Amino acid sequence: MARNLNPKCKQCRREGKKLFLKGERCYTQKCAMIKKAYPPGMHRDKRRRGASEYGLQLREKQKVKRIYGILERQFNKYFKEASQKKENIGEVILRFLEMRFDNVVYRLGFASSRSQARQLVSHNHFLINNKRVNVASYRVKINDIISVKKSSLNQKYFKDLKGTLKNHQVPSWLSLDKDKLKGEVIAIPKKEDIESALEMQLVVEYYSR
Repeated sequence: MARNLNPKCKQCRREGKKLFLKGERCYTQKCAMIKKAYPPGMHRDKRRRGASEYGLQLREKQKVKRIYGILERQFNKYFKEASQKKENIGEVILRFLEMRFDNVVYRLGFASSRSQARQLVSHNHFLINNKRVNVASYRVKINDIISVKKSSLNQKYFKDLKGTLKNHQVPSWLSLDKDKLKGEVIAIPKKEDIESALEMQLVVEYYSR
C-alpha cells in the first residue's frame, strides 16, 4: 500500500497552512503551524519569495495530494478520468477525492484524520453494503451504506467512538446513525458541500501544461 511517509507536520509547514493531517493535535497548541509557522529546512526564508506561475500551480497540486493522502500516479489518473467528462475538471477531481472510501470514513467521524481512516479501512474494520472492503481508494456510490464490522464493535476504539460522535456534523451528502455507527451516501458531493479553500483551477492548469 503506497503512501506518503514524510512527517505530517513538515508537510503542513512546507505548504504554509494547516492541512489537518494529525487529527485532534492540529486543533491544539502543539500544532507545528503554531510553534513553527515557517517552511522546514535551512533555506526557508527564500522559499516564499515571488513564486512563479508554475510554482503556484505545483504547490496547490502538492497541497491537494497531501490533504487527501494520495501519490502522484493516482492523482494523475484522477485528472485523466476527469478530463473525459463534460464538467468542470477541478470539481470532478474533488468529487473523486471526496468519494474515496477512506475520506468517507473520515467525513463520517469514524476517524480523526484521513491517515487514520486509511489504516482502519486497510485493517478490515468497515463494510460497504455488508461486504468487506479494505481498499482505501475504493469509490463509494449513492445509496452505499458504510458500517463497522460486527466483530470490531467490541473493540475499545469503537465503543468510545459513540461518545466522540455526539457533536460531530457530517456533510450534507452523507447521513449518519451515531448509535449504530452506520453511514450512508445520499448524494453526490457538490463544490459547496466540500469544506475546502483549494484552488483546483491551478491544479488543472498544472496538468494541462
